[in-house]
Amino acid sequence: MLTTDRLLLRRWRDADREPFAAMNADPVVMEFFPSTRTRAESDAMIDRLEQAFERDGFGLWAVEQRSDGELLGFVGLSRPSLDVVVGGRPLSEQVEIGWRLRRDAWGRGLASEAARAVLRTAFDPDGLDLSEVVSFTAATNARSRALMERLGLTRDAADDFEHPALPPGHRLRPHVLYRASRSGLGDGRGPGSRPSTRPWQDRPDTRGRP
Repeated sequence: MLTTDRLLLRRWRDADREPFAAMNADPVVMEFFPSTRTRAESDAMIDRLEQAFERDGFGLWAVEQRSDGELLGFVGLSRPSLDVVVGGRPLSEQVEIGWRLRRDAWGRGLASEAARAVLRTAFDPDGLDLSEVVSFTAATNARSRALMERLGLTRDAADDFEHPALPPGHRLRPHVLYRASRSGLGDGRGPGSRPSTRPWQDRPDTRGRP
């Protein structure tokens, strides 16, 4: 479980199923996915997310608004299931940071706030102690790409790929991949550490951003 000024990132509950399904049925939220999700598909996703926590020790956390307890969506880490090789390694062997929030949570800096907390625990030697995470999305998803860049993730066009589950010519098939790494940077945790240059270590940005 992670907490920020405005958010609680936690494991999933049965009470999350109805609001999660409503979010996944919103065509605006799901614009950069092939389709919206039915209630059954949404429930099955929650089951898979919980299984991933048990298997990997991390996952896509449910994001709860601390002021009222409402479910806003998810932000967290996962192991991609795509059969793609990027950077010389199967994507399934890497760790992805991802997010999806309901539409009325956009533009308030909430995704940034949650994602920074996730990156901190991902790279913390006392947390998950990862050396790198990736994030990817459809090439046309400007909103998500902008968030990746604000978080300090960087793109190498050589890592871009075609989504194998989508047919050639599909508008969402071209994907871009971004990376974040802690290598070569001080952790900013104690005396003698170099000042942090990682945007994900900054205070939450509460301006009008996703």
